[in-house]
Amino acid sequence: MSFSSLFRKKTVQDILSQVEKNNADGHNTLGKHLTARDLTAFGIAAIVGAGIFSTIGKASADGGPAVIFLFLFTAIACSFAAFAYAEFASMVPVSGSAYTYSYVAFGEIIAWVIGWALIMEYSVGNITVAISWSDYFTGLLASGGIHLPQWVQMDYLTASNGFKDATALMHGGKSFENLEPALQSAYTAWTTSPLIGSFHFVADLPALLIIILITALIYRGMKESRNASNIMVVVKLCVVLLVIAVGVFYVDTANWDPFAPNGVTGVLKGVSAVFFAYIGFDAISTTAEECKDPQRDLPRGMMWAIIICTILYIAIALVLTGMVSYNQLNVGDPLAFVFDKLDLKWMSGIIAVSAVVAMASVLLVFQMGQPRIWMSMSRDGLLPKRFSKVHPKFKTPSYATIVTGFVVAVPALFLNLTMVTDLCSIGTLFAFVLVCAGVLVLQNKPNIPRGKFKTPYVNSKFIMPVLLIIGLVFSFGYNKKATMSFITNETQINESADIITSLDKSHTKQVYDYLVTVDAKNATTGKPDLEQILNQYQKDETKYARVIAGLPVADSIKYESGLSLFKHKIPMWIFLIVLVGLTVWAFKQNLSLIPLLGLICCLYMMAELSVWNWIYFTVWLLIGLCIYFGFSRKNSKLNFVEKQ
Repeated sequence: MSFSSLFRKKTVQDILSQVEKNNADGHNTLGKHLTARDLTAFGIAAIVGAGIFSTIGKASADGGPAVIFLFLFTAIACSFAAFAYAEFASMVPVSGSAYTYSYVAFGEIIAWVIGWALIMEYSVGNITVAISWSDYFTGLLASGGIHLPQWVQMDYLTASNGFKDATALMHGGKSFENLEPALQSAYTAWTTSPLIGSFHFVADLPALLIIILITALIYRGMKESRNASNIMVVVKLCVVLLVIAVGVFYVDTANWDPFAPNGVTGVLKGVSAVFFAYIGFDAISTTAEECKDPQRDLPRGMMWAIIICTILYIAIALVLTGMVSYNQLNVGDPLAFVFDKLDLKWMSGIIAVSAVVAMASVLLVFQMGQPRIWMSMSRDGLLPKRFSKVHPKFKTPSYATIVTGFVVAVPALFLNLTMVTDLCSIGTLFAFVLVCAGVLVLQNKPNIPRGKFKTPYVNSKFIMPVLLIIGLVFSFGYNKKATMSFITNETQINESADIITSLDKSHTKQVYDYLVTVDAKNATTGKPDLEQILNQYQKDETKYARVIAGLPVADSIKYESGLSLFKHKIPMWIFLIVLVGLTVWAFKQNLSLIPLLGLICCLYMMAELSVWNWIYFTVWLLIGLCIYFGFSRKNSKLNFVEKQ
């Protein structure tokens, strides 16, 4: 097979005719039950979940009240991408989402890559939500007097890493009682878990339970899933509005000063957490074949979901940061936390119950989307035929739904929440980038059938160079210190907690002896706690730098510099180079501004993610390419068409 066959494309006409022939191929059609209102509800169900009940706390702690600007930026970026999704969904109203759209715009190899990325997005997203649901559910049980052992409500990686960090901090003098609650739980889970040989059995069993229940519901049918989703959406919207209505009376505007305590850097630090709060609207596009009028209703459902959720997110962020100081919000359950702190126990209970409902609705939408991606890939021959099997009674992709349950349930027992959140974000952003790029590629092709919805056209020929110049002026004029630090790869001092957790017992004593000589009064007050002692200096950058410089440990523990620091900047350098290339492309081809801005915003958010996420994502894609060249390429239906 030639190299050009990697980029063989499907036409819109072929895709639409294939749907009509599914019955002849032994595939039953999916049931059509969804309206614009149902799609909007699915979007809200997917978006209002872990973001508003969990990750909003960390983002608010980093950015302060100014985190609302990050919500606005992310909403705008998602809206740009939603325009592109809506145009494709109107053009190709079939299941498959970005996978099907890429098959039309770029060809088979790119379609496979994006399909494989979407499998990771939905799988990892489901794992993330299942873990968050487990945290809220076990907390709810605990408030009712039912305490499950720590080792059945935590994943293996969190327990293992938490045990190591807790041990290192206690070697540094910190008592167990003074450890963060998360580290206490991880240490307890590890030390009390049953042993199988030398293996500690730590597994998140409640996460497994909710995945089994949701998978069974989705297997049962779209109508049942829709009804359950709509009920859960009504419940959590009522609770969110109640939180805003009650919380506004406890807002102290003094807590909004300073509005951006950590500047632009602090606001942008929450990119991953806030973007994860918006993931889900794209899952709507996987239900295209089950819509009564997909070309009209899909665009409406996406846009209304994003608009409603953005208003709710901004209102919640302002209420939370007004009720308590932003620096107290770095907790896993910020909504329940602020009301508990204000001694409104009844509100905390309502929020805990609604969070369990909200997480379940997010899981339902994500778990519903993945089998439909697999079904579309199977129809094209890129996955085994069984994945496209539709249940004759329930009209759902039955086999793919069951496999999805296993793929999500097993890793949810053992994987770490932070890792899977970032992996989900990078997979989703990659899909958004390709969908936006697909609209740009197809914008000037006259032989493409257009749907009822088309992204409004604004010529970016001169706008993009102007925006690039404005960005340069801001970077070197108003943010010069951070920009030059980025360009020159200036050495960074590690945080005190990172330093302490990297020390062994002998180094811990040497560091303590040194700190006594620097400031005997602070170092010897009460029981020695190295992290607390170093934290006292961190308030003054100059003094902290001087103390760290004198620590009797290797520079690699104290600082991050050279290649170990530069590697974290590689994604941003890639973004900057691509940005220049996109500006040139826009000038030459008169590209449409909205999908171009969507592409740039999503690329930027990808660049803000850790280099390790890029590495894990690359490994996942390489595994996918091995499957493609080993099975999918020769079994592709387009391959058989070429031979005829």
